Amino acid sequence: MSTTETLLHGLSDKGQPALIGYFPAGYPTVQESVEACVAMCESGIDILELGVPYSDPVMDGLVIQVATEKALANGFKLSMFFDLVKQITSRVSTPVLVMSYWNPILQYGVERFARDLKAAGGAGLITPDLIPDEAADWLAYSDELGLDRVFMATPSSSQKRLDEVARLSRGFIYAVSTMGITGAREDLDAKARGVVSGVRNTKTEVPVCVGIGISTADQVSEVNSYADGAIVGSVFIKAYRDGGIEELRKTVKQLKGGI
Repeated sequence: MSTTETLLHGLSDKGQPALIGYFPAGYPTVQESVEACVAMCESGIDILELGVPYSDPVMDGLVIQVATEKALANGFKLSMFFDLVKQITSRVSTPVLVMSYWNPILQYGVERFARDLKAAGGAGLITPDLIPDEAADWLAYSDELGLDRVFMATPSSSQKRLDEVARLSRGFIYAVSTMGITGAREDLDAKARGVVSGVRNTKTEVPVCVGIGISTADQVSEVNSYADGAIVGSVFIKAYRDGGIEELRKTVKQLKGGI
């Protein structure tokens, strides 16, 4: 069982909620993003989801798009990424999972990316646009290196697809709460419960965490009542954008402490 899975199962066994926090690497600059991520970990997130800025972020809402565009405009390159990861993992014990579209990884080289991520202390990868039956290389290298691989379960996933996702995911399974793009919503999509239920039907022991549209302590609490963790992104970026590290720390504590 991976470190990520062990952590999530441990929290669940204690009846404690899990909060996974997303932040884009390089936003607004590389060093500022390191400090922001460390602050999030120190303030209470259980797992850090570190985003790789990409020029065609088809799943990302406006807040994340603007942030990643800022990072790219300020000179972020994928070659800088692994040193950034290492700076974070050398300062905190929080598992760091990388969220990346598949094309940048293909361009970098799947084996090279996997080995560099492992060397930097990263826990694994979340791949929103990679399906398991097209992931042969990644499956092989993640097995060799013991890296987490988080695949998506969506409201449109067939039970056959959910079975495959459950069988091949490690760390956790990312249950998408809506078919839309990321970003805060006042009402969390009820389809999230259906996705989690479909994954539970596979009898997997891999934790299931829900993301997309979660922005309040009440929503985090609601998600943790039927899943193994809540994934929050846009609200953390907004907090940092509007109030810097201090506001970011406050928001993490509110979402974690309010539940």
